[in-house]
Amino acid sequence: MKPQEMLAACDDKQGVCGLVPGVSYPAKQQKPIEIYTFIDPLCSDCWAIEPTLKKLYHEYGAYFRIRVLLAGQLKVWNACPSLVKTNKRRTFQEDPAGAKGMACEGSVHFDADQLEPYRASLAIKAAELQGPQAGTRFLRKLREYLFLKKMNITEEQVLIQCAEDSGLDVESFEFDLHSPSAAKALQCDAKTTKEMDVETVPTFVFFNDNYEEEGMKVSGQYPYHVYVDILEKMLGYKPERAECVGIEGFLKQHSFVATVEVAAVLDISEEEATKQLKALLLQQKVEAVPYKYGYFWRYVKK
Repeated sequence: MKPQEMLAACDDKQGVCGLVPGVSYPAKQQKPIEIYTFIDPLCSDCWAIEPTLKKLYHEYGAYFRIRVLLAGQLKVWNACPSLVKTNKRRTFQEDPAGAKGMACEGSVHFDADQLEPYRASLAIKAAELQGPQAGTRFLRKLREYLFLKKMNITEEQVLIQCAEDSGLDVESFEFDLHSPSAAKALQCDAKTTKEMDVETVPTFVFFNDNYEEEGMKVSGQYPYHVYVDILEKMLGYKPERAECVGIEGFLKQHSFVATVEVAAVLDISEEEATKQLKALLLQQKVEAVPYKYGYFWRYVKK
């Protein structure tokens, strides 16, 4: 499937679907690669892959931009291996994210009738109407609410609180959560999910700027070099890796990160990352936030 065949309802220049008609949005710098990232906000495997995506962004972000799509088919949601279903309860397992190093707070239990996955996905689209960066911040905060705070991110009041914590315009978010624009954007994601035969999450489809070429799809989590190899293949040349931002630069950019994310981006062991983070802790530049499966670190703004 070629990208121009499926994005009639989306603005390719802005990198988001469902933009409000008549509203002027700033133009985005065009990059040669676009990565369609199919996720489910309730899936811990999508949470566990965050360190890999951050490393790819910091090293080769000059060559690509990411378009987040919500995998809108029930069979995709059911295929998430971290979701255990019973007749009455749905449990988000502690093992998948914890075993792969991304900190979490253990298993999260909800009664089946408490969960409305469609609402969580719709909220992400509503957040994106305030711009791609707003959507990214909201998605990250949403995952923190679920996997670290064990909050039901399909409840509207939780979503509104998340929007506030993400620095969104809460009034606009509440309006957009019930607007045709957000619903249309989510329908666009569901249509793309079906047309690209996405069966599991996370799934990534790499496109280059030659619309005549097919995209390259990879499902699941693989070693980091696999994604770099795909990027090189799609570019047709070896990309130049950016200089490391350093531990303080990384913390300033992202504010709240896991030890494993620091280790991945700096290309050091988790033990060395912990050592450097503890040094910053003594300097009162970060705060340590412990969870059942590891630490997060909050940058302290001066």
